[in-house]
Amino acid sequence: MRFLYALAAGALLASAAPAFASVNDPAGDLLSTYTGPTIGDVDIRSGDVTFDGTNFVFTATMGSAISGIPGELYAWGINRGTGAPRIDLLRDPDIAPNILFDAVIVMLPNGTLTVVNIPTAGAPTFTNFLTGTTVSGDTLTGSVPLSLLASTGFAPEDYTFGLWSRVRVSPGVDGTNNEIADFLAASGTLNARVVPEPATWLMMLLGFGLSGAAFRRRKAAALPC
Repeated sequence: MRFLYALAAGALLASAAPAFASVNDPAGDLLSTYTGPTIGDVDIRSGDVTFDGTNFVFTATMGSAISGIPGELYAWGINRGTGAPRIDLLRDPDIAPNILFDAVIVMLPNGTLTVVNIPTAGAPTFTNFLTGTTVSGDTLTGSVPLSLLASTGFAPEDYTFGLWSRVRVSPGVDGTNNEIADFLAASGTLNARVVPEPATWLMMLLGFGLSGAAFRRRKAAALPC
């Protein structure tokens, strides 16, 4: 029985830091409307969002190592409840009518991460983290607290996400939608995977330990003297 408890505890510990499961995207499927450089690091290969009750973690993997050419960026559009098809509302050509968002996470190859909140009225607000994006080879990762992505109608578990890559002609300003290279498959309908917080794992492990101790006490009490 001790072996079974140890096995269960080991499985829980291993799950506490999982290799994130991903939504995969086909190779070489750059948009026909895209007019920028056809390089592997704008070809999205997978994307993942997890939520632990406090933070969202965004992970995007490209078709080759991130080169950081001028104007290159990776954007996560988030619909928290009041999303609109802003890619097509603001720019031509129309390429993303089903991707609704009212917040954007912009990840740059230089490590900057920007959280953009878009209200139904008034100007967007920007929060910048100079080292918010971790770049490792072909993968970018960033963590954003829920406090910066407050609900506009949806529960956080119901937020929907989309991911696209872009190479701006003018590095600091969005131009036309011809700058957008690729979308992650099923963008606009994806939800975050909910994972337990570390404190939750600890409580589960303590529960296993207490259950094991109680079982051993009952077993010992049942033995003849």
